[in-house]
Amino acid sequence: MNGVQQKTAEGILFTDQYQLSMAQLYFRLGLHEKTVQFDHFFRDYPDYGYHRAGYCINAGLAWLLDWLQTARFQATDINYLRSQTDRTGVPIFDDSFLTWLQNEFTFERLTLRAIPEGRVVHPHVPLSVVQGPLAIAQILETSLLNHLNYQTLIATKAARIRESGEGQLLLEFGLRRAHSTGANAGARAALIGGADFSSNVGVSHVLGLPPKGTHAHSMVQVFMALGMGELDAFRAYADVYPDDCLLLVDTIDTLESGLPHAITVFEELRRKGHQPVGIRLDSGDLAYLSIQAAKMLNQAGFTDTSIVLSNDLDELIIWQILTQINQEATRFGVDPAQLRRRLVYGVGTRLITSHGSPSLGGVYKLVAVCDNGTWIPAIKISENPGKTPNPGHKHVWRLYDGRGNATADLLSLDDEDPSQMEVIVLQHVSDHTKRRELNQAEVKEIEPLLVDVWDEGKLVYNLPSLEAIRERRQQDLNRLDTGVKRIMNPHIYHVSLTPRLWDLKQHLIESTRNQSG
Repeated sequence: MNGVQQKTAEGILFTDQYQLSMAQLYFRLGLHEKTVQFDHFFRDYPDYGYHRAGYCINAGLAWLLDWLQTARFQATDINYLRSQTDRTGVPIFDDSFLTWLQNEFTFERLTLRAIPEGRVVHPHVPLSVVQGPLAIAQILETSLLNHLNYQTLIATKAARIRESGEGQLLLEFGLRRAHSTGANAGARAALIGGADFSSNVGVSHVLGLPPKGTHAHSMVQVFMALGMGELDAFRAYADVYPDDCLLLVDTIDTLESGLPHAITVFEELRRKGHQPVGIRLDSGDLAYLSIQAAKMLNQAGFTDTSIVLSNDLDELIIWQILTQINQEATRFGVDPAQLRRRLVYGVGTRLITSHGSPSLGGVYKLVAVCDNGTWIPAIKISENPGKTPNPGHKHVWRLYDGRGNATADLLSLDDEDPSQMEVIVLQHVSDHTKRRELNQAEVKEIEPLLVDVWDEGKLVYNLPSLEAIRERRQQDLNRLDTGVKRIMNPHIYHVSLTPRLWDLKQHLIESTRNQSG
């Protein structure tokens, strides 16, 4: 793919065909300029099959905004669309519509509110809200979902892995197993969600972080093939990188060869005034090998060197490793707490692909149409009540209990403010039998979640640094109940509607069904 083709593929035509088909239909009917509102939200947490998430971490907004600022219909894009024909050879897109696309279409005519990156988010809560001309908002759908769903999915996985690893250093190693250049978005999302560093050189530099990595098994193999040995390979690596020496010790035999040779090289470095970083274990029983490695390193006086674990790790495997360490380390004279503190996790395939749950069910649904200056709520009915969107203009609020922990996210109509309610009624989004009430004394804080981001082509939001996004993530996780963060069978976090929004939703469902009947 040459430069021009890449610009076409990743620019304004980074969309689905039906978005353009719908836009032309609206154009022909004279509806294309009608102001509408779409909500982007997801319906359920990632379910990994044997365990599931109890929260998500929002990510991807900055890269969506970058795309919005550059995506335009160029002459090459219009020519390509003009060349499309139907089965009978008739052009799919007529010239008047293409002229409108080239001369009048611009994302500068949209406004966007969103929940900032790094925030903990939950199902049914709008992560972004788009308002503007119908045809323009429609064409945005695919790119918005692509930018936001995947990064939110990976940021969530990274946060869970970090929580499972007790906050120890986490390295993202997924570039070689990722889906093409999606690895860049995945690495960024992982760094938002919980990874401290990435092996991805380009993204690391863009984000202002040093890339991290060790050496390959092939280095030892080369030395062996040339008649030398593992010790020679380790010495060569230490000679080139004396202050960043982290040795991969499982090419031949971890305990009988790799570790003894690594300790020999570490001792040589120490005599020269250098401090070795540590070792990496990439195969075998990682819990048992960690204990034995710690024992051997401790006996040699290297009590602070890191032990990096890799090889298809995820949150559940790390949890199992730590459980085994807690049970067995003392038997070998190793302090389990001290060992846990020196562990580093290199997580690749299962993070970058969100193993077990490879997509987030984020959707983009029309919720309101403006007609002659009046906003009319819109609804799409599903046989599954949980899939029916919440209509109309809405605010999103987070309620914190007396301990300062997040206790519920509340969706309200645009003119409602829960801080002004004597009693806050929380109605389940789809089950009329589930509701609870909170008086103001039970609510320590009420926080609006949506912020203005994009206003008619102008970025009206100061994009935070990666470090600020990470701090925001950790603040939100610190205020989330431990049960909701649990790796297995998490508590259900409450997402609720105000009674007025619930009543509006039920009225629209009933009236829509009556119209169809």
